[in-house]
Amino acid sequence: MIEVFAALAAHAVAAEASVSAAEFDALPLSAVADAATGKRDIDLLAGLPDTFADGCDGQTVGLFRLYAYKGGQSSRWLFHLSRELRHTLIVLAERSPVPSPTCGDVFRLAAQAGLPQ
Repeated sequence: MIEVFAALAAHAVAAEASVSAAEFDALPLSAVADAATGKRDIDLLAGLPDTFADGCDGQTVGLFRLYAYKGGQSSRWLFHLSRELRHTLIVLAERSPVPSPTCGDVFRLAAQAGLPQ
């Protein structure tokens, strides 16, 4: 769920900045971290496709939608998840060998470490 939350935050930043897919790698990781807590749950869902190539991603986005619209305890859970995501991205940025890392830097470091993408 946190992986999809990060993708939603990155998508929101890219859409707001009118970034093309080719420019996505240049998105600052700090902007994605800010979007995780600075944007409302519903704003993170804006402009998403109805279907996804990966069924698991589609299910997770559906669950995110349900929690965002349900409110109450579900919204509180998303709030806590957003704080965890922000913290994770900030720690990742602080530990990065690259100053002011971008989304592309994170993907390259993950590939070098042999992590699945």
